[in-house]
Amino acid sequence: MHQFPDAKAVVRALSPDEPVILTRPHAAARAARFFVDKFPGKAMYAVKANPSPQLVQILWDNGVTHYDVASIGEVRMVRGQLHGATLCFMHPVKTPRAIREAYFDHGVKTYSLDTIEELAKIVEATTDEAGNAATDLSLLVRLRVSSEHSELSLASKFGVDLTEAAPLLQATRQHCDALGICFHVGSQAMTPFAYAQALERVRAAIAEAAVTVDIIDVGGGFPSVYPGLEPPALEDYFALIHRHFESLPISYSAELWAEPGRALCAEYSSIVVRVEKRRDNELYINDGAYGALFDAAHVAWRFPVVALEDDLIKPQAEFAFYGPTCDDADYMKGPFMLPEDIQAGDYIEIGMLGAYGAAMKTDFNGFGATVSAVVTDEPMASLYRGDRVDPRESDNVVSLR
Repeated sequence: MHQFPDAKAVVRALSPDEPVILTRPHAAARAARFFVDKFPGKAMYAVKANPSPQLVQILWDNGVTHYDVASIGEVRMVRGQLHGATLCFMHPVKTPRAIREAYFDHGVKTYSLDTIEELAKIVEATTDEAGNAATDLSLLVRLRVSSEHSELSLASKFGVDLTEAAPLLQATRQHCDALGICFHVGSQAMTPFAYAQALERVRAAIAEAAVTVDIIDVGGGFPSVYPGLEPPALEDYFALIHRHFESLPISYSAELWAEPGRALCAEYSSIVVRVEKRRDNELYINDGAYGALFDAAHVAWRFPVVALEDDLIKPQAEFAFYGPTCDDADYMKGPFMLPEDIQAGDYIEIGMLGAYGAAMKTDFNGFGATVSAVVTDEPMASLYRGDRVDPRESDNVVSLR
């Protein structure tokens, strides 16, 4: 893969007709080391956020040893690349065949569940041909919690309600070596208080079930930086989580886990696109809703942008994007701030696409081809450089002092 100092150098060298995915290995390595060094427990990468083998290897090389896999395809991919990694099958609804292959062929011992039916499925699928039930399972009951403090909700599809959690925890305790509780506060949680609320719900579940709990998994939701979305420092999240974890009625040797996805990979990638047409303040570009910009179209996510032409010096204006397909839904309303004289033939870098951008790409309508290059400059925004001023003082941060 070619290496360049920055996006402008890529455009000068390639004058690309297709979008160019730019990767920053140093940014992913820095994020991995931050979580490994500072999160007060075990950080496992949520592979769904970006399943790039190159990224997975970078995270492994920088100390990430645990991986949250949500399908047998992800199990096979990560195990085939990282023979020593610990894989955790954290999708609460799995097929018996996938569980069996994961356990017997790939050594996966950790599974999540949110119903008694899923528990029975796991127990049966991990029982050997001689009828011996597995004795080395770590089973995590997923608890439904609020997503009110997050930009994208994950509160409706999975998770047992608190009113029904006690009997499921009691039943699960009978079939595992280690019992855990997990939850997910939603994607891009904008305040540490989201985790405090969820952990109080965990406390209530443990108290009612009266079981010994060995693992608390606070899931994902750790944010990155985007226009209009400036979260507090991640250290504030870690401190609040640790304080509430320490006060839970759990085993003295209980472990604290997390499943960062976006926070580990958002800064890893950006994309260079070309303007193919301008219509008033709408720019037709060569990537879009069915490519790396799925979130920009379908959840109106505003990614940082910068024009790559040196002669564009006029004041900034608000623009919307159309992608390259024939579909009207291939539209990103933004607003994206760019020089007001931008025109067809100009190039734009769209930043912070390492999370979900690569994972959501398709070849719909015959589009989707991209070129890849490594760049050595900094991402457009970062939580890890040490030079970011915390944009706000929140009540929960003050309470840590």
